[in-house]
Amino acid sequence: MKKIKILTLILVLISSTNAFAKDKFSICWSIYVGWMPWEYGDSSGIIKKWADKYDIEIDVVQINDYIESINQYTAGQFDACSMTNMDALTIPAASFVDSTALIVGDFSNGNDGVVLKNKTKLADIKGQQINLVELSVSHYLLARGLESIGLSERDVNVVNTADADLVAAYSTKDVTSVVTWNPLLSEIEKQPGANKVFDSSDIPGEIIDLMVVNTDTLKQNPNFGKALVGAWYEIMAKMGDQKVLEQLATASGTDLAGYKAQLASTEMFYQAKNAVEFTKNVKLAQTMKYVADFSFDHGLLGDGAPDSGFIGIQTPAAIIGNPHNIKLRFDPSFMQMAADGNL
Repeated sequence: MKKIKILTLILVLISSTNAFAKDKFSICWSIYVGWMPWEYGDSSGIIKKWADKYDIEIDVVQINDYIESINQYTAGQFDACSMTNMDALTIPAASFVDSTALIVGDFSNGNDGVVLKNKTKLADIKGQQINLVELSVSHYLLARGLESIGLSERDVNVVNTADADLVAAYSTKDVTSVVTWNPLLSEIEKQPGANKVFDSSDIPGEIIDLMVVNTDTLKQNPNFGKALVGAWYEIMAKMGDQKVLEQLATASGTDLAGYKAQLASTEMFYQAKNAVEFTKNVKLAQTMKYVADFSFDHGLLGDGAPDSGFIGIQTPAAIIGNPHNIKLRFDPSFMQMAADGNL
């Protein structure tokens, strides 16, 4: 999303129609290791159980196209959606849809990586062609990796490549480097000459997986937030169950070993208190400053954005950007209720 489109006003008007007290809600999610628990929560009846507790209904919808799921949320077709911190800023927030990170579920701790062919050091990336999904968290990871060794994107050639094509692309002679996420990353690492030279564990806590809720809807319907958070942590309590993991593995298109490998490179916040501590830490504000700077430099905050602080981002420790234009909020209060046993 490079430009703020004419449809922005329409999207805001549509989303605002959802901002009233109601008893029926819908959330969407897409396949990724940290979001698969929503599938179990839906199929097991846990989400319905918590919705019933608060006399509401919650419809859970899987959408195969990740970006499309966020676009639909932004357009007001869903009340909440799973997404990363960067995409929450550059899609709904940049479209003036005020959004709240209700659940901070995990951060990538090796699930996203830079792979070089027949090279073993990140410094070898200089001058290479880098295939990745442009303007995604992979692009952000590349930028942070280059920065860590004193290089910039001017020192490489970024080639926009659909995620569905990355595994096949790597096997061709012309492709010398890719940046992607699991399970694609693990598939590429199996190929000859593949060496992961930088990954998200080198920038811990910067690629964050969230459940994002329309802020106005949440304010008018706090029971919706309570039900989602209550259900989430009941699901988290079952993540040590082998049968649950097998179900999530199958639903995500892998086997138990494959899913466990993805979990191993994901810092899941199984306990609400850990998610609250992470959200309150000043490092989150610093991370969102990195993300805002990257997003502005790549035109992701819209043509009307004069600088990286155009959109205000509220965290418990600090407000990043314009305090009069806050469109993304990290609110740990519902997770705190879970931690305190008050849901």
